[in-house]
Amino acid sequence: MNVEYTGRHYEITPNVRKELETGLNKIRKILGDKFETKVVLAVEKRRHKAEITITPRNGPIVGLAQAADMLSAVNEALDHLHRQALKYKTKWLSKKRKAVKKFNGEGDQESIEAVVGLAESTAVSLTVHKFPAVAKTTEVHLVHSKDSVALRPMTLEEAIKEAHFRDRDVFVFRDPKGRVMVLHRTREGKMELIEAP
Repeated sequence: MNVEYTGRHYEITPNVRKELETGLNKIRKILGDKFETKVVLAVEKRRHKAEITITPRNGPIVGLAQAADMLSAVNEALDHLHRQALKYKTKWLSKKRKAVKKFNGEGDQESIEAVVGLAESTAVSLTVHKFPAVAKTTEVHLVHSKDSVALRPMTLEEAIKEAHFRDRDVFVFRDPKGRVMVLHRTREGKMELIEAP
């Protein structure tokens, strides 16, 4: 964990630095070692401001505080950052748990004997797993949106700009030749082009 200190109209004292390091060690136990830390301590007209920014994998987390003295501002910023880190970690774990569901071999099973060849002495036991014929689906929620459809033919570049401007994940348009095209924004933020037959 690298920590970059910046003092604006303030000289960072060893007492404040020690308090920051103990607070950041608590956050490191939650998020691990793989993040950068930037600490900005500033004094403006008798107000002491502390801004601590850490950058884990999925975006920065910022702790801001303002108090009459620097030590209490640092403690408030660290508390705020600690709450944000816990929220970040639980959100990350819940997404991970939902995404990973592996088949563990349990469930409906049926054992049968299959004969291989002409003689019954070559029987082999098999285990057959039964799965539901139709997967359970949730109720479909339809929303009619006229913002996701272009009314005039447009080029691909125009359609991409229009989809970004309208902030749509799916955008339907016709190209200048009259073919129906669909732009789809993936979870990674990339745009996919689907050509309708």
